[in-house]
Amino acid sequence: MLRISSMASTYSITEAQANFPALVRASQDRPITITRRDEVVGYLLSPSRMEAIVESMEILANPKAMRAIRDYEKGLTKFQPLSALDA
Repeated sequence: MLRISSMASTYSITEAQANFPALVRASQDRPITITRRDEVVGYLLSPSRMEAIVESMEILANPKAMRAIRDYEKGLTKFQPLSALDA
């Protein structure tokens, strides 16, 4: 049986199939890379990691959000108190 160490994060398809439950548990702490003949063929990620990736992609695809980020980085953003939203 393959021991899922805290340091290893790359497994062959054969190893991954034989140890899938342990790899799913391990993927909660770090991404797991799956290979076939030393070529990456997939990744196993926790739901929170995948949701963060999708959220980042959505922000990057939103022109208004990206403009706001660029303005903030340039120091052009003026912050208002939350109470201003009630007006």
